[in-house]
Formats: sequence, C-alpha cells, structure tokens
Amino acid sequence: MPSGQSVRVTQPPRVNGTMNGGVAHPGHENLAAPDNAISTPTAPARRSIKRAAELFAIDEWGSDSEFVEKAWSTHSEPAAAFMSIAVSRWHIVVTTQREVTQLTLRGPETRATVTPIPAGVEFFGIVFSLGTFMPAVPLAGLVDRAVTLPAATPNSVWLDGSRWEVPTPDNADVFVDRLVRQGLIVRDPIVAESFQDDVDRVSTRTLQRRVVRATGLTRSTIRQIARAEKAVEALGKGMSPPDTALMLGYADQAHLIRSLKRFIGQTPGQINPGDHWSIASPLRPHSSGDR
Repeated sequence: MPSGQSVRVTQPPRVNGTMNGGVAHPGHENLAAPDNAISTPTAPARRSIKRAAELFAIDEWGSDSEFVEKAWSTHSEPAAAFMSIAVSRWHIVVTTQREVTQLTLRGPETRATVTPIPAGVEFFGIVFSLGTFMPAVPLAGLVDRAVTLPAATPNSVWLDGSRWEVPTPDNADVFVDRLVRQGLIVRDPIVAESFQDDVDRVSTRTLQRRVVRATGLTRSTIRQIARAEKAVEALGKGMSPPDTALMLGYADQAHLIRSLKRFIGQTPGQINPGDHWSIASPLRPHSSGDR
C-alpha cells in the first residue's frame, strides 16, 4: 500500500441475494452498502422484515475460474431494510452511488442482521469459492466485517502497493486472473475437498488450521450455515418443519428453529413457499456436533 494510504475496516453494511448457474434466484449472497449503512443484529420485533430473496432482482452468472463461485449484479429497491443472512464465502463488492464507486472486501457472515437499504446504489460482486483467500488479508479478521480499499482514482483502488482498476461485470474473470497471477489470491484445494470427502493425508488439527486460514470460519460453522440454507430450501418447497429437521439431522424441531433464527433471521413459519435459492453448495448437511 502506498505511503499514507490505509485500509479502512467498516462494519458490515449489507444486502443479500443468491445467484447460481446464470439464472437469477433471489437468495442469500451479501452485497455491500455504502459506509454509512450499518447493519444491526436481529431483534424479535424486527424478524418479520423480508430477506433479500423477497426484495431484490439479482442477475448472476457463473465462472470458468476455480477461484470463483459466481458473480452478480443488482440495484437498490424501495424498502427501508431487509434481513441479510449468514454466508460462508467472502466477496469483492463494487458499489456505485451518485457516481462514487467503492471496492470492498467483505468477509463471511456468521449471523443474520437487519440492514438498511441505501437509495440509488448499483451493486456488483464476485463470490469466491470455498478455499480461495488473499494471504495479505487474513479472512479471520474479516469475519462479520468489511474492508473498503482506498481510492486511487474515481475508477481504481490501491491494493498491495499498486493501483488496480475497479472490475466491472464484463471483466470480472480477467480481474480475478490478474490477482491470481500476482499471487494476491490463492486457493487451498484441500479445504474444499475436506467438505466432500475425508482427507486422510492431513491430520485433523492441520485441517482445522487450514480451513480457518482459507475461510475465516471453523468447519462446524460452515456446515451449520450450509445446513440452514438447505433447511430454507426444503421449507420453501413445502416440507414441514419436523420433516426438515429430521432430514437434515437436527436434534429436534427446536434446534432447527434456533438455527434459522441465528443464520436466516426467520422462523420456519416466516419462510414463504417458493424457489428461494440454489447455492449449489458442495457441503453435505451434518449435525451441529461436526468439527
């Protein structure tokens, strides 16, 4: 970073929506709002606030890069606030409001929060695949937070001592490829593999350390978030709460309710029927006791 420049750590103002396979499915991915939009923890009186899945029209598309899960774009909607839900991936998010553009590194989110919706904002984001990270920006320090990179020009930011043009939806893959070539983004394939199969060649302690380094979260938290996503999908398709709890390995319906309140910000009864999202997560749902 050039002398005199610094990285600002901001509280996580957010907007969320899920996108998958080039088809818009409003859902759970986080967007970033300007710095003056502050999200707040959920409160009982506010849990009736809609999720972004019910508010935002999100365009999304896939990527050929193993480092990227998807990219997306959307814009503000005329509502005061929405429920932003937990996510296990980190994002690069570009926000433009009144011709001012910011690039924000947004970390994983471990809880649902009520977030105000700023007016007149265009959003564009890149969601990175599980196991992809920036060595210079430890993800453990980005959990439930965001870092807005200092501007170099109206359309560029300072990153790792160099000026980088802010990416657009048309050059997202090119932007990521440049970051990879410069060694600013790397991927630990063992981390992604460990959520699909047992990794015998790595000790449990070493694996846990690598997961935290590459994701900022523990394996248990990542699995719990994935399971809550699958629960919303099942409930949205009409499955009953008891059957959903049984299918996904919750101890009972009460544990399902607690999980949804924490990660989704809603109870089973507040989840409307319909196609909520398709994250195409590689994770298999496990019990909350998984490590």
